[in-house]
Amino acid sequence: MTTPNVTAPWSDRKYLLWLASPFLPLLGFLTLLAAYLLEQPALFWLMPAFFYGVLPLMDWLIGTDINNPPESAVAALEANRYYRAIVYAYIPAQYATTIMAVWLATSTDISLASMVALLITAGLINGVAINTAHELGHKRADLEKWLAKVALAPVAYGHFFVEHNRGHHKNVATPRDPASSRMGETFYAFLPRTMIGSLRSAWELEAERLERQGKSVWSFDNENLRAWSMTVVLFGALTLWLGTGALAFLLIQAFFGAALLEVVNYLEHYGLLRQWDERTGRYERCAPSHSWNSNNIVTNLLLYQLQRHSDHHANPTRRFQSLRHFDESPQLPSGYASMMILAYFPPLWFKVMNPRVARHYGGDVTKAHLYGPKRERLIKKWQTAPTPCPETVVPATPSQQEQRSPNLVAASRHRCSNCGYVYDEHEGNPNEGFVPGTGWNAIPDNWSCPECAVRDKSDFVPVT
Repeated sequence: MTTPNVTAPWSDRKYLLWLASPFLPLLGFLTLLAAYLLEQPALFWLMPAFFYGVLPLMDWLIGTDINNPPESAVAALEANRYYRAIVYAYIPAQYATTIMAVWLATSTDISLASMVALLITAGLINGVAINTAHELGHKRADLEKWLAKVALAPVAYGHFFVEHNRGHHKNVATPRDPASSRMGETFYAFLPRTMIGSLRSAWELEAERLERQGKSVWSFDNENLRAWSMTVVLFGALTLWLGTGALAFLLIQAFFGAALLEVVNYLEHYGLLRQWDERTGRYERCAPSHSWNSNNIVTNLLLYQLQRHSDHHANPTRRFQSLRHFDESPQLPSGYASMMILAYFPPLWFKVMNPRVARHYGGDVTKAHLYGPKRERLIKKWQTAPTPCPETVVPATPSQQEQRSPNLVAASRHRCSNCGYVYDEHEGNPNEGFVPGTGWNAIPDNWSCPECAVRDKSDFVPVT
């Protein structure tokens, strides 16, 4: 991990540059407004051209930044409300662009080409908004969690709020995760698998949580139903105002936006696998080596440093301005803006990424996350290291439960060893279905931290 000289005063050199994130939807709105006022349909294509042309070029020209904030500065960074305001600011500009695009598509006389440009523009802005929801949804404040659902409404992907936080982060880089792609799997095979699997996972997670509360999965306490209701209200209001054409437009752009999210999911963990340990009966903990990283400056400015994905998965509640680069993380050859385009062309994607996966595992691709139908062909082509004996297992990091002293087991408070969340038996956690007074021994063994989801019950530390 690269860190700056902590003896010198530190300041965020990108302090004002982070405004690029909310500027993206504002740019989308301004291009649509300019096209309408100037009666120049070609301007409708400015946002698609910027996203798929200018951004990859800027990533290449401006390059990367591997500098990290010193840990001594992190507390002040995370407390600075300026960074939160930047995330919040994305949402009103997102809604303005969406409404403007729907109105233009249904109330003005435009060509088919302009209609396609409008769909792409709205889909891009709302697809990137899922990343805004991603940043907000991982935080503890109720306002930020609510705003995450608001950002997801125009793209009709409200279940992402549930599945990503409590499903993807728990199961990432394992066969249990629908959002982790396999080596040899095309994006077009991955897309339906992840869309269907993520929806199913979100529903099952809420069914399990509500069952502990003694409630039906169809209760409005279901976070999926709450999030989807925002979409119904938004789409319904615009349809009543602008007609059924508005609904068709909204559904198409929503699919495009969701597919934009999933192509990012596709590249973030491609071919990476957490090893199963027979001794513990668990997958090894998620580490920086289980996510593809990128330090390209421009795309990181636009996506709240989503490309520093390794640190995000290791520490999900860490805010974007504090995310770090790790030298041991596998690195993408370019930023997301370029890699997304590459993913649309499987032969090129495989040519660039399969050798990197093989190198990451030292030539032993049996340790990679392989696409089942191509498993034997991939091993035949890429295996260069001797195949390990079947009885060999990856050494596991002992759980906190295994390390704790016997005299601490009876503690009434237990702290997550990752994010610091504390379960107090006296308070319980009613939202998780544990009423006040629920003892630690009554908590299911497969329960994960409700804040970060990357530590299980056995990883909690007793608090004296």
